[in-house]
Amino acid sequence: MIESWVGAMSSLLPRAINESGHRFTFMTRDLHHYLRAAPAHPHPLLAADNVLTAETNDVTALLDHVERLHAVLRFDGVISSCDYYLPAVARVAAHLGLPGPDSLAVERACRKDLTRITLREAGVAGPRFALADDWPALAKAAAELGYPLVVKPVDLCAGMHVRKVADESALREAFAAMEAFPVNARNQPRVRTVLVEELLTGPEVSVETVTVDGATHVVGVTDKSIAGDPWFVESGHMFPADLPTAEAEVVAVAAIEALGLDHGVAHTEVKLTPDGPKLVEVNPRPAGNQITELVRRVTGIDLPAAYAQLAVGERPELHPADTGVRSAAISFLLPERSGLVAAVHGAETLATTPDVVDWTVKRPGHRAGDPTSNNSYLGHVVVTDPAGLGARARAEQLVSGLSVDYAEESA
Repeated sequence: MIESWVGAMSSLLPRAINESGHRFTFMTRDLHHYLRAAPAHPHPLLAADNVLTAETNDVTALLDHVERLHAVLRFDGVISSCDYYLPAVARVAAHLGLPGPDSLAVERACRKDLTRITLREAGVAGPRFALADDWPALAKAAAELGYPLVVKPVDLCAGMHVRKVADESALREAFAAMEAFPVNARNQPRVRTVLVEELLTGPEVSVETVTVDGATHVVGVTDKSIAGDPWFVESGHMFPADLPTAEAEVVAVAAIEALGLDHGVAHTEVKLTPDGPKLVEVNPRPAGNQITELVRRVTGIDLPAAYAQLAVGERPELHPADTGVRSAAISFLLPERSGLVAAVHGAETLATTPDVVDWTVKRPGHRAGDPTSNNSYLGHVVVTDPAGLGARARAEQLVSGLSVDYAEESA
């Protein structure tokens, strides 16, 4: 396992690997990145047979280093849950002759500009868009597309710096913010290219799929709640989506095929516009935000386990089981503003609420950021509904009962 997220998948993927009957070595360039995150105990890295440090940002050196390790440890697969390392993982797998998707296909999926170009050429429905590398070109492209628009960096995750802009002034502000962010959270230099797109309207869903030998199987479709205008913060999800989704599934599968993703798990976001479904993005790994847990609770299908099995060349079992759950949902607690959290009230009863299967809130002393991306959450509640599609409304109701007090801070 080369790097990982520090959120839910940092626990879900190690668990899935071990429950699939495998063991893993963990490799990182910065062990403190994971120790600082202070996840629930025991720490997920304790599940690893070995924890090794190496410069994972230097792919050429990494290929040689892992090849030498492979001679001793005999790896059967290479894996990561972190978007910033998925192309490198695909290259390492190919270098060692191990199972994995085509590395160029993974890079096309992880770079929003390459995704847009590839899918436009393949005729997959998506928004009108333009790309620019500097401010004059961006301003010109935006004026030609017409406001309002969505502006995005092409190589960041979790909705960072993605926002709606109504005019050139807002676009200039967004561009300046991206220019002031020259490296990502893993200290990798960023691509300066900026993507602007027409603003799509309508509900958004994600299509969860598994692709084996070029054939894509749709496990199901998750709906999504968005908050924080002009930002696009994911405030909750429910599986299965309470929407007609057959056309969205067709678009998602077409996008996966066009990108060349012939092996792996994908989380593909699609907007259900009045003109039909349009592709937002393809993520060539299991969904985050505990969506895979929602899927597992409803269908019994463990997508992180499928991801781990595919990494070692196994064919995962994808037949749904009767779990007794009709829907499962997660709702997130978002901060009203940045500041030092003094207390989160209302969580005391969650542990004894029958339909709540998981919850967490930040402890006093946590410094909340501005509610501008999926990195801002102060907590979440997960509920299940055995009778129907009521999980989403129930999760939102419970989160609405939580309140945040901020500490007074001296200037």
